Amino acid sequence: MKYKIKLEVNGQTHEVYVGSAMTLLDLLRDVLGLTGTNRGCSTGDCGACTIIMNGDAVNSCLVLALDADGAKITTIEGLAQQNELDPLQQAFIDEGAVQCGFCTPGMIMVAKDFLEKFPEPTDDDYKSAISGNLCRCTGYVKIVKAIKKVAKSAKE
Repeated sequence: MKYKIKLEVNGQTHEVYVGSAMTLLDLLRDVLGLTGTNRGCSTGDCGACTIIMNGDAVNSCLVLALDADGAKITTIEGLAQQNELDPLQQAFIDEGAVQCGFCTPGMIMVAKDFLEKFPEPTDDDYKSAISGNLCRCTGYVKIVKAIKKVAKSAKE
């Protein structure tokens, strides 16, 4: 059985039919074609599928599409505005925090949520913010440096 839901993704309203077992990750990737949100573990352990839903970073692999009815969602594709990268996206490039790139969208999304909620973080806050997102390439040093760069520029 399919259910009709309505949600806003990256500023656009979508009405779609979803099955009861479809995840929000499947909806984003397979129905809406937003493949920047990566499918990693499908158990909420890696953070590759992190998006912002109703103002909070969430693992989209753990959210049923039905539970996103009425939600406002931002994916990595929704951060760039008018062909200009979000400051976090640019900082990840500038600081070499992308490596293979698989974890990058989820890292950026969790960092975006973090910086909006904690505009003056401590060193420990940065590490805690990304602790649910796994990266096998960078060792996190460049990722933290990129997030700090954006936090610092926001203060100025």
